[in-house]
Amino acid sequence: MTDDKNLAVKAEMIAKCRCLQELGYFVGTWGNMSVRVPEGFIVTPSRVQYTVIEPSDFVTVSLDGTVVAGHRVPSSETEIHRAVLIKKRDAGAIIHSHSPYATAVSCLHQSIPVFVEDMAQVIGGEVRCAEYVPAGQHKRIAEVVAASIGEENAVLLSNHGVLCCGRDLEEALVANQILEKAARMMLAAGGREKVIPIPEEFVRSERHRFLYKYGTIHDAPDK
Repeated sequence: MTDDKNLAVKAEMIAKCRCLQELGYFVGTWGNMSVRVPEGFIVTPSRVQYTVIEPSDFVTVSLDGTVVAGHRVPSSETEIHRAVLIKKRDAGAIIHSHSPYATAVSCLHQSIPVFVEDMAQVIGGEVRCAEYVPAGQHKRIAEVVAASIGEENAVLLSNHGVLCCGRDLEEALVANQILEKAARMMLAAGGREKVIPIPEEFVRSERHRFLYKYGTIHDAPDK
């Protein structure tokens, strides 16, 4: 099966995969991403190095889990992407990475509260840590991740890594970078108990401003 109508999407995915490698969030073939398309979603393939990946390597999967285009085996964590895309209909892209500091927090089985402004804006809420599931149990991992993520755009996978969403791939990447920075700051401050969260009402208002006013004439400074 061939799929040549999403070349621009795949080109962006390749660029983002290589960017995530440079950041140290992807190592080898560990780390994957997906982008929603009318047919379902495009996902990175299994066991293809991102240094050599080509547009023809990507796989398109329907939301019922059927491969509709591509000659490769889709990522072993495709079920996680599918479950989250079904639950979060506003998500246009997902990045599952193993960024070091956020993964370190996942090994503590702790959540990351909203304690800096950019978390409120881009992630939109406390980042919870899904329960531990042994490697290889992909359907079970998908179930617990989908159950753990809510309106916020990120979730930690215990002893595994992090999943970040966005309206598009660029926003998902920014969410991953913001979460990694917050995890590093939280650990530097002495842990979850040491940071002081932003009050929930201001988390909600900042998220609303980012979604509907940020960068527009409606985001004028207070008078």
